[in-house]
Amino acid sequence: MKIYNTLSATIEEFIPQQKDEVKMYVCGITPYDDTHLGHGRCYVVFDIFRRYLEYKGYNVNYIQNFTDIDDKILSKAKEVNKHPSEITQYYINSYFEVEKKLNIKPAKLYPKVTEHIDDIIIAIEKLVKKEVAYVTSTGVYFDVSKFSRYGQLSKKKVDELISGARVEVDETKKEPLDFALWKFAKKDEPVFWESPWGRGRPGWHIECSVMSMKYLGETLDIHGGGMDLIFPHHENEIAQSESITGKKFVNYWVHNGFVTVNKEKMSKSLKNIFALKDLFTMYDPMVIRLFLISQHYRKPLDFSLQELDQFKKVWERFVNVKETAELWIKNLKDGNINIDLQKTVDNFVKEFENSMDDDLNISSALAALHGIVNHLYSLEKSLTKGLTKKDIEYPLNKFLTLSEYVLGLKFPYSDIPQDIQDLVLKRDLARKNRDFATADEIRKQILSLGWIVEDTPYGTKVRKKL
Repeated sequence: MKIYNTLSATIEEFIPQQKDEVKMYVCGITPYDDTHLGHGRCYVVFDIFRRYLEYKGYNVNYIQNFTDIDDKILSKAKEVNKHPSEITQYYINSYFEVEKKLNIKPAKLYPKVTEHIDDIIIAIEKLVKKEVAYVTSTGVYFDVSKFSRYGQLSKKKVDELISGARVEVDETKKEPLDFALWKFAKKDEPVFWESPWGRGRPGWHIECSVMSMKYLGETLDIHGGGMDLIFPHHENEIAQSESITGKKFVNYWVHNGFVTVNKEKMSKSLKNIFALKDLFTMYDPMVIRLFLISQHYRKPLDFSLQELDQFKKVWERFVNVKETAELWIKNLKDGNINIDLQKTVDNFVKEFENSMDDDLNISSALAALHGIVNHLYSLEKSLTKGLTKKDIEYPLNKFLTLSEYVLGLKFPYSDIPQDIQDLVLKRDLARKNRDFATADEIRKQILSLGWIVEDTPYGTKVRKKL
């Protein structure tokens, strides 16, 4: 497998430190607002990265944090007159609901900043002792001039980074790029911790270094996040982590592209941010998931409701081929698989794997998946010409392995409630008696209850309305 490494700016062969284990850390949300489409893209992309590594036989130790203390959280708490912990817990719970609906596999651990203050203080003490950090009247800062490789991730020189960068303004700092490791508490701040330098709280960047190294070791295989984190967050993580350990912090830096709206990056100032919980009221979460993986993960992904409508049709086609194939299998006889048909499916599987091995080219892999779907549909005309159960089961199982296990698409459950089954039997009886008016009324009744009935040459097919 080859992957684009932001650090080297090249596509490299992926070789983990340990043969069978991958240490993977992805920056999580700052829980002060609803989880939005941009978050969704990031966590779906890295979910599929993880899933594919597991498909290839690796044990992936996946960690994703929560930044549960931050300026934005304190501002939101003040605005709504609540304690910051109430704010963060509400939005953490909301994130987990979104994660579940998008069928994102849970991380093995979700460390929180507030649970690792002692660890963070120890790390800052090491930096101060090594004289790469200094104390001012406002906090403790990392001295960027003491780290010669600063800018290696963003591929910019120090003077370029200062211009227009996301740099905290503070007159007490030696240089503009120096960043806060510890911020002294202001008089009206409701949350703070004691430290050797005074009451305060951690800066933004130190948390991820400390928590990732605590649970994954001093060198990670993969560190992921959105492209907006390359500078300053990930650049600063490298500087402080490698200053502490003297070792390489991350072997592969992986970043996903932005979600745009009319070619513009989503932002609060433009009021073009779409909360996922709102989109879920209009579309099946799997439609959203398909949309989020429709472009190569490093490219911008432009959002529109028209795009979602297109992927709604794709999802309906996927669900339909699964349920149709399952119905065919019930009506076919046992027997050996047709070798030529098997080879056709195997070629599509190989195309899928080759695409995923090529810098996680999910959009290309989807084309191979469509190939299996088209193959299944093409078999309908041969159902009466000696096809066996295995001729259908084999492509169906490959389709489900790649779509469910690797791409994380969760198909509707097939358990049909008893009341729906009873209505379907009544409708079938009405059709048998050529009472089509009654059959049509029952079909409408079934539809109003959220189920769709389809008549096929191989029996009545019932599925949940998407």
